[in-house]
Amino acid sequence: MKVSSALSVASLVVLWSAGALAQDPAKVASDHYKVLLDNDTVRVLKVDYPAGSKAAMHSHPDAIAIPLTDAKGRFTTPDGKSEDRSMTAGEPLYTPADTHSPMNAGATPMQVLLVEFKAAKPGTAALPASRANLATKSTAEGPYATAYKATADPTFEEPAGSKHDYAQVVVALAPIQMSLSIDGKAPKTTWARGDVQYIGRNVPHASKNTSGKPVDFIIVAIK
Repeated sequence: MKVSSALSVASLVVLWSAGALAQDPAKVASDHYKVLLDNDTVRVLKVDYPAGSKAAMHSHPDAIAIPLTDAKGRFTTPDGKSEDRSMTAGEPLYTPADTHSPMNAGATPMQVLLVEFKAAKPGTAALPASRANLATKSTAEGPYATAYKATADPTFEEPAGSKHDYAQVVVALAPIQMSLSIDGKAPKTTWARGDVQYIGRNVPHASKNTSGKPVDFIIVAIK
């Protein structure tokens, strides 16, 4: 009986520990993580760590991180090991599923957009090799998606009703003028740094560079 009770207690401790390690950062570290967008495909978090700040242990699924600032993060895993990682503003990177406690190990704020993927397994949509009047460069790739640095030339336009068999998260890295209407809704025309829009798979949309000059942004194309 005593052995059985001890095993039961041990099992509960293990289950509790596993649950603790899988905590949602938006709940256990809400001062650092803000949900910008959440649907069946992705969740986009705005991550903000003042210099020297850190957060409780939590978990993320596979994701693509888009740094908005140059930064140096220190990531401590449940086994107590730490790793420092440098990030460059505007340079997306793939981050595999992980459990960690992050800290801003730099002297300036660390601001990142984190695109988390929700699907049980990666999709099979073919991602575009090129698009008319839109120069793209792949900068981060994971099983679920590829992040592209994109430059729309002044003539870039997708007519109303345009569709793609992949989903897209569009991110502005600086203030831009770009018209984007999704599923017939009123267009977003003025973007601030860090603004995010989601275009679902096969959802009709229209977009146009309205600035009269080349416009830079990030596209996370989801398979």
